[in-house]
Amino acid sequence: MNVRYARRGVASLALAAIALLAVGCGAEEKPKADKSTTAAPTPQNDAPAQGTQPTEEPTETLAVLRGQKGLELTLNSADRDRGGFLTVKGRLKNTSDTPSIIPAQMSGDETEVVKHGNSLGGASLVDSVGKKRYYVLRDTDGRPLTTSALDSLGPGKSTAVFMQFPAPPPSTTDVSFQLPTFEPATLKLS
Repeated sequence: MNVRYARRGVASLALAAIALLAVGCGAEEKPKADKSTTAAPTPQNDAPAQGTQPTEEPTETLAVLRGQKGLELTLNSADRDRGGFLTVKGRLKNTSDTPSIIPAQMSGDETEVVKHGNSLGGASLVDSVGKKRYYVLRDTDGRPLTTSALDSLGPGKSTAVFMQFPAPPPSTTDVSFQLPTFEPATLKLS
């Protein structure tokens, strides 16, 4: 009798595997079809925005920080999200007539951050009212959640940058943004 039950179990297992395989294959095909139909309109919608984006400057400037060797950091947004993070975005520009090497000090001095190369990992926000400093977040491998692989900028060149911090409490409306080799600036948070 045990052999008969074993055969039924193997047969049931085989049927279940075939059913899962059929469902799994069907599930893979459907999203691919959806992705291809939704992917086609996206480039058409993005094309005009990309064409106008280089000619338009961001409408809001929260702060402009000047650094060494003609480097200038323009901060355009400081957005809180529901996950408890604050993302600061802007542009790093070389305003000089010669190429500018990005200073290693901008990465900060934490061993875990420095070993991942040049970044904006040394940035921090200071809440003087709450008496607290917020550092750039790191992932589980110690990489900063910020623009990285920054080496140099040619004359007049710029690059988009971002930094992600833990969000200060909603009652905090002003923070001091600090980045090594740059002058500090006050950011208004929404």
